[in-house]
Amino acid sequence: MVLMAVVSAVGLAVDDRVLVGAPIWFKPFKFAVSFVAYCLSLAWMLSLLPGGRRVGWWAGTVVALASLVEMVIITGQVVRGKRSHFNHETPFDEALFNAMAVTVVILWLGTLAVVVLLLRARIADRASAWAMRSGVVLALAGAGVGFLMTQPAPGQRRGVSKVVGAHSVGVPDGGPSMPLTGWSTTGGDLRIPHFVGMHALQLLPLLVMVLTALAPRFARLADDRIRLRLVLLASGTYAAAFALVLWQALRGQPLIHPDGATLGVVGLILVAVTLGTYGSLRAPTPPSRKATDAEAAPTSKDLVA
Repeated sequence: MVLMAVVSAVGLAVDDRVLVGAPIWFKPFKFAVSFVAYCLSLAWMLSLLPGGRRVGWWAGTVVALASLVEMVIITGQVVRGKRSHFNHETPFDEALFNAMAVTVVILWLGTLAVVVLLLRARIADRASAWAMRSGVVLALAGAGVGFLMTQPAPGQRRGVSKVVGAHSVGVPDGGPSMPLTGWSTTGGDLRIPHFVGMHALQLLPLLVMVLTALAPRFARLADDRIRLRLVLLASGTYAAAFALVLWQALRGQPLIHPDGATLGVVGLILVAVTLGTYGSLRAPTPPSRKATDAEAAPTSKDLVA
């Protein structure tokens, strides 16, 4: 995937073709970079499993091979000057898109296997464990948004239209878009929740690394219970943000033009984050004197021994 990112970057520099309103090599470049981050994150998580290594190896291999097949098809269509996604123009184009659909399902199932392994694993650091679990579950939800994109847009019919499916909601694909991301500025865009969900896989574990790095300077963060609270709060906040951008996209609303309802939900999330952060940073309640004495008191088994 690193190699494909380099090849795609060269393509962006030397090939001036445009497809659906974007440079033709932009899609393989984005996919390659995304797969680099996705697969490295999964590999790191699998390396921390105390058990189930063989199942994890197979799940990781399935994800890697499915990613490779998808990239080969995307790049091949770029070389041909054709759309890779939603393309039903010819039987060959349709067969390639259907093959991509199968690889996405396989990739999703491989990731699901990793989710099951992480949910069952006993990892010593609870903050790290829950960051990985939450991240991979949200990534699975983000990947699932891709299935919504394959549904016929208004005016499209399966077996009749040359293009069936779309990234945008309420507007045609290829219209005015944001720089770098290519997300629509005039309608909803399902690539936004897809992106947000998928990259929980990197951002939530990154939060744990930041908290651990700051622990020597801030005594509260040295307490594993406080770090766990902050990770759970961040996971809940991230899930709320994912649900919000998905809701916004499905309503055909551009990310940069939120309406009152969207802003109201944003306000509620910010209030919850503020209160949650305050509560999370409070010093954990020490055990009571009675509880400590009870734990220290000898039991009948101790006396017999």
